[in-house]
Amino acid sequence: MPIFVLKRVLMSIPTFVIVAVIIFALVRALPGDPALMMLGGNIDDEATLEQMRSQLGLDQPMPVQFVVWLREVFSGNLGTSIMTGQEVGSLLWQRFGVTATVVLLAMGSALLVSIPAGLLAAHRHNSRTDYAIVFLTILKLSMPSFWVGLMLLVLFGAILGWLPTVGFVSISDDLGRGMLYLILPVTSLALSEIAVLTRMMRAGSLEIMGRDYITHARAKGLPERKVLWRHVFPNAFAPTLTMVGVMLAGLLAGAAVTETVFTLPGLGKLLVDSIYARDYPVLQGALLFIAAVYVLTNLLVDIAYSFFDPRVRLS
Repeated sequence: MPIFVLKRVLMSIPTFVIVAVIIFALVRALPGDPALMMLGGNIDDEATLEQMRSQLGLDQPMPVQFVVWLREVFSGNLGTSIMTGQEVGSLLWQRFGVTATVVLLAMGSALLVSIPAGLLAAHRHNSRTDYAIVFLTILKLSMPSFWVGLMLLVLFGAILGWLPTVGFVSISDDLGRGMLYLILPVTSLALSEIAVLTRMMRAGSLEIMGRDYITHARAKGLPERKVLWRHVFPNAFAPTLTMVGVMLAGLLAGAAVTETVFTLPGLGKLLVDSIYARDYPVLQGALLFIAAVYVLTNLLVDIAYSFFDPRVRLS
């Protein structure tokens, strides 16, 4: 296993470099001048504007800017926010805590629902229960997550008044109020993941149930519950686990819409705000941070995969 982990880490280095080049090029392709925005967006003094560009390093050729930025990144310095003056690293870490809380709660909730639902649908294949579960998953997949979030806000926030619609309270400051503010965004994200994971779990379980060792386990007189959880679940969950890794990283990267809808001060909201503000250091640092999380998440999933699929050997 150490050799496998070392290989994956080494493979991630060129991935980061390629991602860094793409991020740098895309950020520089955005319209607008950060120096001009720093000076209020309207200035006639070219000398002052050029001085600000020089302070920000924007007067250097693009290759020089990229090399300087990449050197700082590998030294652990992601730069300083143009708009707030905060260190980008500390800013990202503060916002990541909010995003990670929402995403992990959503994924955990989705797994608690989708695994039993997928097993039940496969166990009762072609029954009314199976048809109902498949219908509900298809129905949810046809609804965009941001639309579901808005409907939840309207129903439970505006009409019923049961839950807060805007704002955020950290669960470390007030656990009760913090959880109230998290219910709607977590539910919005979890519903989308439940639909996908349930279908994956159902398909994997149906395949496993046709294997000879399942028939043998039933022939020995094992209760159906033990057959499902001891023999079907570990083998059917392996491909679902791969999807969990992809979805988890995707949720961390794509939480911008949900955080904007629910006004959560997370990483996605920071990314959107930095785009509007043309805050190059924050935008570049956030995108690179998301790429790092994506690679690390999938590495952990590959390692965990071996515990569910005995055919996989990490060497």
